[in-house]
Amino acid sequence: MLQLNLNGKIHVFDKPVVMGILNVTPDSFSDGGRYNRLDDALAHCNAMLAEGADIIDIGGCSTRPNNAIATEEEETRRLLSFLPTLRKTFPEAIFSIDTFRKNVAQRCMDEGADIINDISGGLFDTDMLPFICARQVPYVMMHCVGTPDTMHQYALDGDIHQTIMDFFRQQCEKMEVYGNTQVILDPGIGFGKSLESNYALLHDLDRYRYKDYPILIGVSRKSMIKKLLSADADVENGTTVLNTIALLNGADIIRVHDVKRAVETLRLVHKTLHAVQTGQDLFQ
Repeated sequence: MLQLNLNGKIHVFDKPVVMGILNVTPDSFSDGGRYNRLDDALAHCNAMLAEGADIIDIGGCSTRPNNAIATEEEETRRLLSFLPTLRKTFPEAIFSIDTFRKNVAQRCMDEGADIINDISGGLFDTDMLPFICARQVPYVMMHCVGTPDTMHQYALDGDIHQTIMDFFRQQCEKMEVYGNTQVILDPGIGFGKSLESNYALLHDLDRYRYKDYPILIGVSRKSMIKKLLSADADVENGTTVLNTIALLNGADIIRVHDVKRAVETLRLVHKTLHAVQTGQDLFQ
C-alpha cells in the first residue's frame, strides 16, 4: 500500500497508482512539442485527471537518446511557465517534477510541487539528496549509470538485480541518516540496460526491492517493445502488456503516457488479484 505525506497531509492508496506523463518540452521522445503551450498542457492535464491519473509527472528536460540536454535555466523556465497555473487550476492534484537538478526541484517545490522524480537517484547533482531530506518530500529514486550525456551509451547485462539493489541501499542509507524514508524505487528500465536486463528487471521486481519501499515502473512506449517485436509494433499494446506484467509482479506505481489504457489495465488486474485472494467468482 502506497502512503505519501504531502505537506503534512497523508494520502493513502489502496491499490497501485497511475502516474500520467506531462512533457512540456519540444523534444521528448514520444510527445515532444504536443503540450509545450499552456492551453494544451492544461487540457491534457485535465484529461488525464478525468481519466483517473493519481499523479501528474511534469518534465521540462528531455533525456531521450542522442538529444542535447536542456540547461538548468531552460528547464526552470519551461517548468515555471506551467506549474503555477497548473497548481492553481487543479488545487487537489498531486504534481511530481521530473528533474535531476536540486535548484530546479527547489524552485518547483516552492511553487507547489509535491514529489520529485530524479532519473539519477541523486548522482547527477550531489545537492539533491540533502535538499530532499531537508524538505521531507516523497522522492522517486531511479537507477541510472553514466552522466546525462552518456547514460544511454551503457547497456548493463547479466544479473543486474544486485547492482541495482546495492545502488538503492547506498542511496537510501544516505537519506535515512536524515530521517527521510519517503522513497519510491525505480529500476530505470530503458536507462543503461540491455534488452534482456530490462525484461529481467520487470520479471523479478522483488529481487531489488529495498525495505519494502514502493516500486515505480516506467515502460510506456519505450524502445524495448519494438526492439523485441518489430519496428512497426503497436507500442500502446506493448505498453499495456508490460504494465500488466509489472502490476502482477507487485509494482506500486506505473508511469504512463496513455492514462485511460493504464487505468483500465489496473482495474482488470486489481479485480483479478482481489478475486483470487478472496475466492470470489469473477463470473457471478
